[in-house]
Order: sequence, then C-alpha cells, then structure tokens
Amino acid sequence: MKYVIALITIASFTSIFYGFSIQEEEPLLASKFIGFGTVGLFLVAMPLFLIKASKGKKMKDYMLNEENIRKMRKKESEKSENQ
Repeated sequence: MKYVIALITIASFTSIFYGFSIQEEEPLLASKFIGFGTVGLFLVAMPLFLIKASKGKKMKDYMLNEENIRKMRKKESEKSENQ
C-alpha cells in the first residue's frame, strides 16, 4: 500500500510539472495534466494515505469531548505542580 501511494504521488507531481512545462505550447493539454495531477494528489493519494495512517487508531482519543478535556486539564495541573 505504501508503494502504491508513493507511486500515485510521484505520478501526480510529474503530471503537474509536465503540465506547467508545456503550458506555452499546448495550454489546453497542459490544463488537463495539471488538473489530473491535482485530482490524483487530493482525491486519490491523500485519502489512501489517511486510511493507511489511521488504521488501528481509536478516533475517540482524538475527539474533543468532556472526558478528554478533563484529562488535558489534569495534565496541565500536574505540569505546573512539578515545576
């Protein structure tokens, strides 16, 4: 999965750079390359990366709710007492 994401990212950046390099000669084709590269990065590679990176993690730990607010306040008071 890691290599697929890297391949999509490299292909997207290559497409964007190629689009910018041919922008003077072929503006319509250049826009397509830039657009497909952007779509590849933000609609394909980024969601795949986020799915891979968040696998096995509890979303509850990252949400801001009453329980986590109390934990953060408790940690702050412990730090101030130790200093």
